[in-house]
Amino acid sequence: MRSFHVLPLCALALLCAVLPAQSQINSVAQVPPMGWNSYNCFGSAVHEDEVKANADYMAQKLKPYGWQYIVVDFLWAYDNPPGSNIGSIPQRQLEDGSLVPWLAMDAWGRLLPHVNKFPSAFGGKGFSPLSAYVHGLGLKFGIHIMRGIPRQAVWAKTPVLGAPGITADMIADTSSTCTWNNHMYGLDMRKPGAQQYLNSLLALYAQWEVDFIKVDDLSRPYSTAEVEGYRKAIDACGRPVVFSLSPGATPLEMAAHVKAHGNMWRMADDFWDNWAEVLHMFELGAAWQGKGDAGHWPDCDMLQIGKLSKRGPVGPERYSRFTDNELCTHMTFWSLFRSPLMMGGNLPENRPMDEKLLTNPEVLAVNQTGAHPRQLLKTADVLVWVSDAADGKSYNVGIFNLRDSDASIAVPLAALGVKGKALLRDLWQHKDLGAVKQYRVPVGAHGAVLLKCTPAAP
Repeated sequence: MRSFHVLPLCALALLCAVLPAQSQINSVAQVPPMGWNSYNCFGSAVHEDEVKANADYMAQKLKPYGWQYIVVDFLWAYDNPPGSNIGSIPQRQLEDGSLVPWLAMDAWGRLLPHVNKFPSAFGGKGFSPLSAYVHGLGLKFGIHIMRGIPRQAVWAKTPVLGAPGITADMIADTSSTCTWNNHMYGLDMRKPGAQQYLNSLLALYAQWEVDFIKVDDLSRPYSTAEVEGYRKAIDACGRPVVFSLSPGATPLEMAAHVKAHGNMWRMADDFWDNWAEVLHMFELGAAWQGKGDAGHWPDCDMLQIGKLSKRGPVGPERYSRFTDNELCTHMTFWSLFRSPLMMGGNLPENRPMDEKLLTNPEVLAVNQTGAHPRQLLKTADVLVWVSDAADGKSYNVGIFNLRDSDASIAVPLAALGVKGKALLRDLWQHKDLGAVKQYRVPVGAHGAVLLKCTPAAP
């Protein structure tokens, strides 16, 4: 039975090794990816039935609006029992050097979904059945992985598929470890077999028909060689795969490199539901503006909307702590900046407000079709961002009230270069505001207004 699973993977890995790799980077994520990620509501302990429930919701209610990715995050190879809310579970080393808890892993040192969490993986099927379920709904399937190679594979000296005579201990950089999760060692990409190991991972993920990988811990410090290694492995696997880099603040000085190799990359540590982090994201957006375009997106992190932390990882189970005004600001800035939109809350528990935020076609069009998002004005109390609308003559204008109280804020038509009158439309309200030379809009405390501004014909 073992050879039944191993031989096709060997053949696939060898095929990937001999065929010339054509970069897949420009074949995916031509617009910011939109989807759901399990981390913010289930931490490390999401189970297969919960992934399916979120996929079902997306297919029924969000897919018509462009939402398509279902991403299983964080420690899917670990056996969290139902109800577990532990975050990053460390491994402990026994006297003989082995590690507990032992993660689900194949003979080639590649982690597998744990069958107690993902029953359909039983019998060596991996994520293939769950991926097929998601694809059957007309959606795309993704997974989170930690960079490098499992420490338990290094201890076990597992062979590297596609690199005869090479074992895991020969390619690991044991000095390169994650500060918050001890399951992995980095890879020394100078060592023979290191690239073949990454190629074998992506060959396995291609067999599972994975469409998206989120690779964690690539930014502490920024691991140039490993980033390039994952890019090569994706290009060699023969399947279009979105490459998302996470977490931590990707160094701004590495903008050209990350853009050359990644499809989306985190600008900061994990974003959570408090106003101070929104203010920080405004600053990061200003720093990263102009660095992204089709196929390459600076990432503001997941949307903190809906039911969060059902099973950890931060704080008690709750609906987002953002006020309605702050939720509007959150969604408006992520859309206007053209960040990937990855929903963090548990979709089946969405409130009407949550669903409204995710299903406004005019707002989502700003994210998917806007161009050149940029900060236009900033004071202590007001922030204005703008992007070019798809029609080539209008502007998408986001006006953000940073005050702790409601305010009436002037639409900065002169700063947009508008002479004479402009036609204004409120995209959240689906309401035309008329042709105006001057206009002030009421904006609630910590709230936002998103307008389409079209210079009127003379």
